[in-house]
Amino acid sequence: LSLTGYIQACRGLMISAVCLGFFGAIFGLVGMKCTKVGGSDQTKAKIACLAGLFFILSGLCSMTSCSLYANRITSEFFDPSFVAQKYELGAALFIGWAGASLCIIGGIIFCFSIAENSNSAR
Repeated sequence: LSLTGYIQACRGLMISAVCLGFFGAIFGLVGMKCTKVGGSDQTKAKIACLAGLFFILSGLCSMTSCSLYANRITSEFFDPSFVAQKYELGAALFIGWAGASLCIIGGIIFCFSIAENSNSAR
């Protein structure tokens, strides 16, 4: 495909974000207390923290991709010498930023769940 470099970079970052989010969801499912897979509570807490790390990385990849594309669109829009068709920021970018933020927040919550599990005495 003959796409420009920044679109290829955005595509790669989004594919990475989807893959990281998939593995984060799998590890999150295994790391929950209500599942029988994964062993002891300490092991489940470490798996949940790993899931949180995957979600944070997924959110960062998605946020970087949306921001890179928005930066390019904005710089082309305000460039007076740019004569090709000009684009504006659309709803998909704002939804992407919101989704990436939620992914990062969810990953942080997953990472803090290890502290809650290690402090509980049984």
